[in-house]
Amino acid sequence: MLKGIHFLLSYKCDSECDHCFLYSGPQAKGTFTLDQIKKVFNELTKIETIEWVYFEGGEPFLFYPLMYEGIRIAGGMGFKTGIVTNAYWATSEGDAELWLKPLHDLGVSAISISDDTFHYEDNKASPSKHALNAARKLGVSSGSIGIDKPTVEEGIDKEQAKGKPVIGGGVMFRGRAVEKLIEGLPRRPWEEFTECPYEDLRNPKRVHLDAYGNIHLCQGLSMGNMWDVSLSKIVRQYNANSHPICGPLLNGGPALLAKEYDVQHEDEYVDACHMCYLVRLALIDRFPQYLAPRLVYGL
Repeated sequence: MLKGIHFLLSYKCDSECDHCFLYSGPQAKGTFTLDQIKKVFNELTKIETIEWVYFEGGEPFLFYPLMYEGIRIAGGMGFKTGIVTNAYWATSEGDAELWLKPLHDLGVSAISISDDTFHYEDNKASPSKHALNAARKLGVSSGSIGIDKPTVEEGIDKEQAKGKPVIGGGVMFRGRAVEKLIEGLPRRPWEEFTECPYEDLRNPKRVHLDAYGNIHLCQGLSMGNMWDVSLSKIVRQYNANSHPICGPLLNGGPALLAKEYDVQHEDEYVDACHMCYLVRLALIDRFPQYLAPRLVYGL
């Protein structure tokens, strides 16, 4: 029952945030062409459950004409459309209106705007505030995405916390966050991480697509490559239990994934994402089709 398709329009971003799942930044490559986008939309006509099409990154506004055309095509096909952006372009409220008005006229359904100190140190007068004000003035449905620096949650019962996130702030320890944000945080025994607490790997409701053809169930965990086999066919034939990575994760989380493939690992991790990410990194050369692209693993 796949409901949403999220284009990672590009891995390129004007920023290089410490918490980024994707290792996006100014030097990152991997941007869709218009022909590739059209090929995806042709496949979406064969997946009858799709309702939403999102454009994300990286930073999709860096490729405004491409994003605009993608939204135009999606709207014309009857899909609801959304954007996720850091609003770097909103240097004033007036400028933000200039960028958003054409998208409003296309009928874009929603825009999510990063609005936190990871993106802007001065969060009171940030571009995100200009963008949110302009969106509301235009009548574009909008909301902010906020992530705080990791903090330890207080008063959590040790038994109840087993395998569950206990670090507050909203950071998931994947991608660059593993490199930049885990120092000094408490860790727990690896045996506790027996499930994925975030993703529905058995019946995903949305997937992210990149220009390399990867169909992400989670950042860097691919259902398959849509340039090798058609998107509609991969979605139709997907069986989580037979997937070499998703199968173990569903049956016993990152702990079982490590055991299944005899991965040497640490004794403790900050959370399930932290362990899962590092175990997958150790397996990347063994399963390059399903653990891709290497960029998402900082390689």
